[in-house]
Amino acid sequence: MTSRTARTVGGVDRRSFLAGAAAGALLAAPRPVRAAPARVVVVGGGWGGLGAVRALAGRPGIELVLLEPNPAFVSCPLSIHYIVGERPFSDFEHGYATIDALGVRRIREAAVAIDRDRREVATASARIPYDFLVLSPGVEYVEEAIAGFAQARDRLPVGFRPFEQHAVKALVDRFLSEGGTFAIAVPKPPYRCPPAPYERACLVAEQIKKRGTKGKVVVADANPRPLPPPIAEPILEAMRTTYAGLVEYLPDHEVKAVNFEKGALDCGVVDVPFTHANIVPPMRAPRLLREAGLGERWAAVRLPDFRAQGDERIWIVGDAAGTPLPKSGHVAFNAGAVAARAILRRIAGEPEPAAAPTELPAGICFAAVTRDRAIMIAVESSFVPGEGAKSRFHVDPAPTRESSEAAMNWGRSMWQSMLG
Repeated sequence: MTSRTARTVGGVDRRSFLAGAAAGALLAAPRPVRAAPARVVVVGGGWGGLGAVRALAGRPGIELVLLEPNPAFVSCPLSIHYIVGERPFSDFEHGYATIDALGVRRIREAAVAIDRDRREVATASARIPYDFLVLSPGVEYVEEAIAGFAQARDRLPVGFRPFEQHAVKALVDRFLSEGGTFAIAVPKPPYRCPPAPYERACLVAEQIKKRGTKGKVVVADANPRPLPPPIAEPILEAMRTTYAGLVEYLPDHEVKAVNFEKGALDCGVVDVPFTHANIVPPMRAPRLLREAGLGERWAAVRLPDFRAQGDERIWIVGDAAGTPLPKSGHVAFNAGAVAARAILRRIAGEPEPAAAPTELPAGICFAAVTRDRAIMIAVESSFVPGEGAKSRFHVDPAPTRESSEAAMNWGRSMWQSMLG
């Protein structure tokens, strides 16, 4: 692997692939020198990518291209209510028509390689040149961290990426119909949306009560307490009281292997039996970024503007970025806007801001404990040169109906900001 250009695409040498990609409207060989407009390519039409797109769309002097293979946006935040059957999928799926109407060129292909020397992004059919690049490709599961996971992948849906919710819902429906033991495995951080596995455990347990299922939920947590730390006590209290006898919480149980045929999670000291399992593997930045030399497990960025370390024309936002900030949708959206403002300054020829204490993207998320009660989690972060990033959490001491209502209102507001 080279430090600047990914090596292979489907077994083909990546430099050969880039040199021989099919011609198209955006083909860049040969590429004439353009005085204007500046082309900004955004990879990923999720929370972070849309944060950048909405801040850049319609700006004079910019040609904006969005690479997103999925036909629509799906919100992972709040989608637990679809997974347990309380809300329709249509509540969380939204089309890109507004983005198209803003004059953004949307290409329904995945980025497969980045050539930083030539400033091009490769898809399966074309090479797309960029002047500035925003990367928000989400996360990749580290399947090899759990022996046996890859072999049973199709039977072990994770549900932490768009459209995977369908398979997880089918899994939950089977469990609620058949009964048994529903095991949820939580990895060590960092991973996407830390409260989500515990939220999932609680709402599946609520359905056990509602439907009279003969079974229970077992949470095998690699951590000593639920994450993030400020929500640990209210989550544990809900498991002890609201779901007494229905949720078994096992701290410091890191899953090392899964034997699907036997129905067991190997947690080192003891095996955890299951009839149905929702294993959340460790996560990392997608291979696209790692092969382009933009980081190892996570993309290396500079705060406070999320610019890639070692590349002045690339910004990396969202959950792929290696920062101390929570990996949440709201933080990703705000980080996309921060990156967009930095690009606008570059295009305008403005000087870099002087190093100074800076507020970083804030975020709000919610952990549902029942269908109509939730814990609100608000985070504020700041960056001090020479000291790094520091975050401050503000958390409900107990789940409330008000926070449950606020959660859906927050979701609708965010989806409107991105796609309305």
